[in-house]
Amino acid sequence: MKDLFGKAILDYQTNNSPVDLITETSISEADEMSVAYLFRNYKEMPKIERKALDLAKGKILDVGCGAGSHALYLQNEKNLDVTAIDISANGIKACELRGIKKARVQNVMELENETFDTILLMMNGAGMCGKLKKIAGFLQKLKSLLNENGQILLDSSDIIYMFDEDEDGGKWIPSNTDYYGEVIFNVSYKGEKEEPFDWMYIDYNTLQNAAYANGLQCELILEGEHYDYLARLTHL
Repeated sequence: MKDLFGKAILDYQTNNSPVDLITETSISEADEMSVAYLFRNYKEMPKIERKALDLAKGKILDVGCGAGSHALYLQNEKNLDVTAIDISANGIKACELRGIKKARVQNVMELENETFDTILLMMNGAGMCGKLKKIAGFLQKLKSLLNENGQILLDSSDIIYMFDEDEDGGKWIPSNTDYYGEVIFNVSYKGEKEEPFDWMYIDYNTLQNAAYANGLQCELILEGEHYDYLARLTHL
C-alpha cells in the first residue's frame, strides 16, 4: 500500500503543497476530492456526522479515523477518552500533529484486549470490510470490542440510485458482483496510483439483517439527503 490518502493528509497538515486526491470507482468516473474536506470542523460536517458525534459517549474508538477530525472534536470539545486508529501511518502522524493524544496505526480486525462504549465508523466506515461476505466477521469483531451497554455508530449509503433503470423500473446491476454495493476503488495523488481496493456501500436493510444475524440490534437514527443514513448497533 502506498498510503496515498495518508500522504495527502500529511501534506495538508504540514503545508507540503497538497493537491486534490483523484478517486474513481468501478461504477463512477474520476472525481476530485479536496483534502481540506478531511480537516473539516464540527460546523462544516454533514448533519449525519454531527448527530453521531452528539451521541458518542464514554470511552470511544474512532475506526478509520483519517485526518482525525471526529476524534479531535470529541477529545477537545467533549473531553472524552478517544482512541483514533487507522491503517495509514501518514494519517496517524497527521493526527498526532493535530494533537490527538491516543492515535495509532492499527487494523481494527487485529485489535485485542480492549473494549469501548462507542465505536465510530464515519464516512462510510462499514465499507472497509470490502465485501458483503466479510460483514459477519467484521461485525463479530466490532461486537467483541463493545462494552455491555455500548454502541456502534456508522454511516453509509444505498447506492442503488447509481444504476440505470429498465422499462419496468428494475435496475441494471452488473452480473459480476455479489452485491450491488460492492465497488473497486482507485485513488491517485500527485501522479502516483494506489493499488485498487475493495470498498462497500451497504444499504440499511442489508446492514440490519447482517446485524441481527450476528447478535446485534440495529436502529436507524437519521437519514440524510442523498440515500445516506446513520445507524446505531447495540448488543441484542
